[in-house]
Amino acid sequence: MLLRDLFSAASKGVTVNRMRSLLTMLGIIIGVGAVVLMTGVGKSVEGVILGQIDIMGPQTMVIFPGNQGPEGGSTTMRPDFDSLTFDDVDALRTLTTVRSIAPGIIVPGDAQYEQEKTDPMLVGSTPEYFQNQNIQVTQGRLHDQQDEESSNFVVVIGSEIAEDLFFTRNPIGKRIEISGRKFTVIGVLESVGMVFFQNLDDRIVMPFSTAVAITNRTYADIITMQAVDDFDIAFADVRALLRQRHRITPAEDGSTDNDDFLVRSAAQAEAILGTVSISLTVFITMIAGISLFVGGIGIMNIMLVSVTERTREFGLRKAVGAKRKDILLQILIESIFLTLIGGCIGIVIGIVLDFLIATAVGKFLSDFQFAISFGAILLALAMAMVTGIAFGLYPALKASRLHPIEALRYE
Repeated sequence: MLLRDLFSAASKGVTVNRMRSLLTMLGIIIGVGAVVLMTGVGKSVEGVILGQIDIMGPQTMVIFPGNQGPEGGSTTMRPDFDSLTFDDVDALRTLTTVRSIAPGIIVPGDAQYEQEKTDPMLVGSTPEYFQNQNIQVTQGRLHDQQDEESSNFVVVIGSEIAEDLFFTRNPIGKRIEISGRKFTVIGVLESVGMVFFQNLDDRIVMPFSTAVAITNRTYADIITMQAVDDFDIAFADVRALLRQRHRITPAEDGSTDNDDFLVRSAAQAEAILGTVSISLTVFITMIAGISLFVGGIGIMNIMLVSVTERTREFGLRKAVGAKRKDILLQILIESIFLTLIGGCIGIVIGIVLDFLIATAVGKFLSDFQFAISFGAILLALAMAMVTGIAFGLYPALKASRLHPIEALRYE
């Protein structure tokens, strides 16, 4: 029997009862659709995180006051938010393995220009802050060392602040009011978007010395810096110095449980991303495996029912010269057709849902872009085909072994 005739017979067998075929393919559709959707969303999330890591820079580290508490326990920060003093900042500047030390203070208050008012993230930091976060301006300039030494009342504003307060007007040189004090706008930051779930376009940055004068603070809310050369050595030096200054005895298990500060870096974010990616891959594989197994059982049952219903047909074909392999191939092709059609439907559904999710999330997170994994699509189709062969083999063997005379007698 010609292969073309086998495909024609197989396709007729699938299309005779379309509703039953569709229900049979449901498990395959869900399994393949889940793989395409979750890998697509995973690639979008990975793109966002990698983009944010690039903004942060591979040599950048950030120190926060407090800690996460016992590892594996609560993630609520301890109430020791004054643990990073200005003396700590001066001590860090003596290290030869780090540079560009930039302490930061969060300044409470809102900002107003004429009748327009906004509630931004107000930050006081040194000029190194912009270098550490790789920030540039689209208008004006960043505040410099002279502004820092003179405690000038100047600010650099984020792109969203510029739009909220000034709309299309040029903000450079305008004076805005922050908590009852007048500040001159000297620059507008380029749009960065969300970085680790924090909107960096909704911030106002003033000189660190100005923020200290306003708040009367003696401790920092954040310290950023760059490793000079070897990042691991710099990271260890920073942790050792702060532990020494704070008289902290390292935990015996090597954890950071005893620390009253928290050091974070881009490398740690990448490591977390790698762990999440592995977990996501395992999760997707489990979902796909379960769905394809269930779908395969459904295909095998339906194909067995189809073989029983078409017993006389197979008997007649054998009586006129069809061989066992012809019947075997016909049933296998029907089974593969079902899984491939289900796989294609699942791919389309997965891509459409991925696009809808990317569109919805992209409205709030501009870096979240629509992405699909062609490798995952090919793998899903291959898995669907293997499922068709594996679960169609038994019904195919049963049909091929029918005795023509007994089959023709079947009622």
